[in-house]
Order: sequence, then C-alpha cells, then structure tokens
Amino acid sequence: MGVSRSVKDALAGSSMIRKMFEEGIQLKKQYGADKVFDFSLGNPDTDPPKEFHDVFIKLAQEDEKGSHGYMPNAGYPFVREAIAKKISREQNVTTDGSNVIMTAGAAGGLNVIFKAICNPGDEIIVPSPFFVEYRAYAANHQIKLVEIDTLDDFNPDINAIAAALNEKTAAVLINSPNNPTGKVYSACVLASLANVLTEYNQKNSRTVYLVCDEPYREIAYIDVPPFLGCYKNSIVVSSYSKNLSLSGERIGYIAVNPDINDKDDLLNGMTYCNRVLGFVNAPALMQRIVAQLTETGVDLSLYERKRDIFMKVLDAAGIEYAVPEGTFYFFCKVPQRAKGKEQAAEGKDQTIDKEFVEHLKKYLILGVPATSFGKSGWVRFAYCVSENTITASGDAFKAAMETW
Repeated sequence: MGVSRSVKDALAGSSMIRKMFEEGIQLKKQYGADKVFDFSLGNPDTDPPKEFHDVFIKLAQEDEKGSHGYMPNAGYPFVREAIAKKISREQNVTTDGSNVIMTAGAAGGLNVIFKAICNPGDEIIVPSPFFVEYRAYAANHQIKLVEIDTLDDFNPDINAIAAALNEKTAAVLINSPNNPTGKVYSACVLASLANVLTEYNQKNSRTVYLVCDEPYREIAYIDVPPFLGCYKNSIVVSSYSKNLSLSGERIGYIAVNPDINDKDDLLNGMTYCNRVLGFVNAPALMQRIVAQLTETGVDLSLYERKRDIFMKVLDAAGIEYAVPEGTFYFFCKVPQRAKGKEQAAEGKDQTIDKEFVEHLKKYLILGVPATSFGKSGWVRFAYCVSENTITASGDAFKAAMETW
C-alpha cells in the first residue's frame, strides 16, 4: 500500500514554503545563485553570535564523561533554572526551572503541548493568517484547527474568538511577533484575550489555555509586551532558531505560568509527551550551550537594515505591504492586474496569490502564496537573505510588475 492515506494527502498539499525553497535550489543551479532572488524560507542568514562559537568550542573540548547521555526528559535542571531566569526577566513573572521543559525547538514544543492537552476531536483556535505547519501539528493529534480571520490590521478578532469557544476548545494559539505578517500583539490585545478566556473559564468546567508561539520575540523593531503574566492559564513556547540563528540545532522550551491550573499534572503530562513523541529530550549539547547564552542574541540592526532596504524595493515596484513590527518577513498584497487582464483574474480570488507567485518565478523571484498561511490574496517574502540579494531584486520586481 505504501504510505498511509493521511500522509499521501498531506504530501499532495505539502508546505509551499519548502516547495518554493526546493524550486529555488534548482533555479540557482540553472541560472546561478546571484541571479535568483529566493525569499521563500525563513532560514536566518545571519551567523550565530561569536559567544555561541566560544561556548560551543569550550564545551566540546571539555567533553565530560556522560555529557552526551540521557538526562531527565524535561531537560537538565540547571539549564531549566537558567531559562527560568531569562523568562522571569522578559515575561513579567517570577518563575523557576520546575515550570520549564526543554524541547526540540518550538515545533517540538507545540506538538508536546497539543498531545498533552487535547483529546482526539478537540479544537485549537488560531487567528489567521498563521504559520503553515500548525495544520500539520493539529493533524498529528487528530484535532481541529479552528481558523479565525484577523482584523484588517492583522490583530486578532477578539469577538470572533469568543464566539468560537465551546466545550471542545482546548486552547487559543497565538504567534507574536507573527509569521507571516510581522505583527506584534499589544498589551491591550493580550489583556482582551485574557479577559475573554477568564470569563469563559469561570462559566465552564474545562480550562482553555492561551498558548503563545514566540520564537521571534527578540527579532522585533518595537517592544514586545510580556505574555506569560497576562493570563493565569498561559503557556509560552519558544526556540533559539531565530535569535541565535540555530534553526538546524532544534533547541527550544515550554514555560507555563506558575499559577496555571492543574500545574503538576500538566507539566508531568508534557514531560511524558516529550518522551513518547520520540523527542525523548532536547539535544544535550545545545541545552548546555543556551544555558550560557540567555543574554546573547544576533545583531538585530542587521535585520532592521534589510527590512528598510526591502521596503524601498517594494515601494519602487508599487507593491503594497504590511510594515513588519517584528520577524524577518514582508506580507505583501497581490497587486491589481494591469488593464485588460482583470477578466483573466475574475473568479480566481482563491488562487490569485498562487498566480502572482508563479508570475514572479518567471523573473526568478521566489515568495510563498498566503493561501498556505490561511489567507488569500497576499504573498510572503522572507528577507533573512543577503543585502545584495534584496538590492539586486529591484529590477526584477519592477519588470514583473510591468507585465502583471
């Protein structure tokens, strides 16, 4: 029979991000890397900071006996304590290592959370657009992702979220700074969400958690408000993929509000899920490294400079976008077609972003259609690439727009 039906279906609609990235590899072979403008994948091009390399070499040389063996499934106690101090500083809570679980990246952390808090058939509410892999994570655990359109400014629609809450709701999942829009949710937005969930929980027996996926917290151009202290039943999941440029090392963490309901059961359950999902534990060496880098990050000014250069490129081409408040993505509105081509686009609102992406590809520009993120009519460009790539793309964007 080969692979299962569910996997076969998933492959048929597999991530457009990866699809475009893989097409980019082929185009670079064909035309040369300097001729292809690949904005498809959020893979940081900024090297990890020097402090990472120094700690990496130091620990690798020490190579103490047992340092690459198993540890408790939640992670080394001293690492969890170090991360808890970082969390206390940035999240407006006082916490300790007992409320932290080290994970194989934020993706691993989200799968651990979903498995721990959801029964098959349960629901996770998420504002749309959202990170494309959320659908796959929900499918992993036989739960439904309830997609709620955001407002025009990409803030969550609090009233719509409130209306969607029901006995099957296990959590509301948010992502701030947001991939793909670059939106940072304000303290007021977080407080409104917290009020809605607190009121709902007071009238119902089941606790609805508020989960924030925030690997971009330190890639932000405005202040990112504390999350964990805004709501008693909150859980944050994060990673070092972006702020230390360690996406391939798969190291992250889960942290819960110290006053969360049924805390012991929840933490024990997530620790168990960390093991049985096959992660077993977060990578040992990376745990020990990040414990020494809690106040270290990449140079944010490099991303801010690239953002400003890309804005000039998009402005010159006449492409409308949401100004990123964080992350390294531009979320761009698909432009109206030139006169005489409107008829061809008629009735194709659901595919117009895919058509625009295919059109850009003719000019060796790679982006990702927003239907992948649960929003039609937009395209995402990742600007975690070299400044030369961004600058050199200007003529290609202009040429593409002239024939659109």
